[in-house]
Amino acid sequence: MAGAQQERAMGAIMGAFIGEALGVGPHWYYDLKELHRTYGDWIDDYTTPEPGRFHHGLTAGQNSQAGFILELMLRSLVECNGYDEADFCQRVDNDLFPLLDGKPRSGPGHYTSESIRHAWKRRVAEKRPWHDIGGAADTTEAMERTLAIAVRYAAEPARLSQAIANNTALTQSSETMLSMGVGYGCILACLIQGDTMDAQIYQQPLKWLAENTLAFEPVTTRQPAPDHPELPLRAQRHIVRDTLHAASDIAASATDPAIRIKPAWKVSHLYGMPCAFYHQLPAAYYLAARFSDDFESAVLHAINGGGQNQSRAMLAGALVGAQVGLAGIPERFLDGLDRSAEIRKLTHSLASQMSD
Repeated sequence: MAGAQQERAMGAIMGAFIGEALGVGPHWYYDLKELHRTYGDWIDDYTTPEPGRFHHGLTAGQNSQAGFILELMLRSLVECNGYDEADFCQRVDNDLFPLLDGKPRSGPGHYTSESIRHAWKRRVAEKRPWHDIGGAADTTEAMERTLAIAVRYAAEPARLSQAIANNTALTQSSETMLSMGVGYGCILACLIQGDTMDAQIYQQPLKWLAENTLAFEPVTTRQPAPDHPELPLRAQRHIVRDTLHAASDIAASATDPAIRIKPAWKVSHLYGMPCAFYHQLPAAYYLAARFSDDFESAVLHAINGGGQNQSRAMLAGALVGAQVGLAGIPERFLDGLDRSAEIRKLTHSLASQMSD
């Protein structure tokens, strides 16, 4: 059992890195005719950004800034044998922020998202403490790094929920963002434990809520869950029930023969192509359910949907990678990923530290 769980954990992390790297070339094309003129009718591998595009200077298979930050989180988790907020913040202070200048087209990957720019401004330019730099961005950057926390604590939902909420609050203070991030982390944890992305995916997390295992309020009773003092609770309790039900409903629609999106990449048109979580998460959940045993189809339909396809593919890649395991990811994606052996070694270290 432990071996299978570790295999799924590695699939989730490598799936996220692969999804992110696949989006480096065709990132943020909202005009699909332009996307097709540049990369053809179907993108099926890593690509190099065109001159003037967001990640120009990177080459096919490299990760951009979301991958860079995910690796910071991964190294912190591995070297500290768990989530250590002070260590993670120090890594961001030392390894990321000195590479930024507060402008969008700067830093690793040659583009910095709004939430990270806002954090840089408050932390570096205004010299504020870490607990006072979170902003209101509604995008998925925190989910893209805290998915590694979900993997590490897949068998420890109490630690998972607080660590994800606290880490999210560092850069994104919206209560909705905290709820959505914890919900995504709970679903990813269930997939690592062996569940499938289907209409029943909400059941285990709801049991955690009912048992007061998660540090969040069940919406029906409003009974507060107990604090877990081993983790700092800066983030207040939030309601995650609805995000769990929404994920299950979307998963059900993906396998309902009466509901069919053809081709599947048009899910980005149904839920929206922009960057906000309310566009990104539904599409990622849909693709993870429709292609639960087909990693390649999931990430490629995420990429070919255009818009903010990088986050879509990263989030979906983790969900499907957790279902198929590392062995279910095509070798060409693993081989083509820049620094693949180094990242895979880190991923293996994280998986080996997981609790049974």
